[in-house]
Amino acid sequence: PDTMLQQSHQHREGNSLFQLLSSGRRYRSIRARSARLNEEQSSYGNIMYDRRVVRGNTYAQHILPITSQPDPVEFHRQKRLKEQFGPKTSEPQEGRKNIDVQMYLEELSDHIEDVSVECQTDMFLDKPATPLFIPAKTGQDAATQIEEGELFDLGVEVQPVLQVLEGKTIEQALLEVLEVEELASLRAQQQAFKEIRDAELVEVQRLAERERCLCVEKENRIKRQKAVLEKEKETADKIAARAFAQQYLSDLLPSVYSNLKDCGYFYDPVQRDKYIETGFLPWLMEEVTNTLEQRNVARTAMLIQDSTNQRFEAFQMKE
Repeated sequence: PDTMLQQSHQHREGNSLFQLLSSGRRYRSIRARSARLNEEQSSYGNIMYDRRVVRGNTYAQHILPITSQPDPVEFHRQKRLKEQFGPKTSEPQEGRKNIDVQMYLEELSDHIEDVSVECQTDMFLDKPATPLFIPAKTGQDAATQIEEGELFDLGVEVQPVLQVLEGKTIEQALLEVLEVEELASLRAQQQAFKEIRDAELVEVQRLAERERCLCVEKENRIKRQKAVLEKEKETADKIAARAFAQQYLSDLLPSVYSNLKDCGYFYDPVQRDKYIETGFLPWLMEEVTNTLEQRNVARTAMLIQDSTNQRFEAFQMKE
């Protein structure tokens, strides 16, 4: 059995050494390949023309252009390279499998378990009734004990009690008298304040009425002044219109009368004879008009005849 244990131990050590060497060679090959890819992808240039370098103020928001977003094809290619060449857990040997050796196992699921919890406060209790106010007791208590067989003189023993009762009665009476006097003083002050307030209210009403009367009088005077100004303006307009009419009619009336006289509206009945104006002159005008028309017709006929003779003679000469 010891030999088998040693062989199994040596076998495990050989497997672990082989895994360590193989993982080291794999890590070196992955590192060399990633370094070679970085050298191939690295490009050198002027940093002032790099879009990732922000120029200007540092407190303003810089919006990168659309071209500055990563290329999705390049992003997926780099992701596949990381998954392929990145460090990962070694594969289990033949006949074995990886198991979780944690103390507490957790079930992995897409559904998130949640629990609804409610909390309700108790109803408020009603406020208890306010206890009556009882003033604190003042003074010292005293008691008198009379045993059987003791001598007791009422006239002598009752004097302290009577003195206390008399003092308390007088004190209470004085307090009541002071209270009555204080109440009377308060009533007198209230009455005086009421009289002063009533007088002030009357004065305020009088001032308000006076202000109202002054405002009404002011408005009435303003209206009367406006009416006087409008009447003066109307009178001035009438006077100006009358003066303009007189000035205009002073030259118009003679010309109108002369035109009417020339047109025959104003005539002398002696100079105007009834027969001459109504009979002879119209007949004379008609005869003169007829004579002038006949002369015009004869003159037109003579012109037509002369032009006809001239054209006839002209045609004969051509023939």
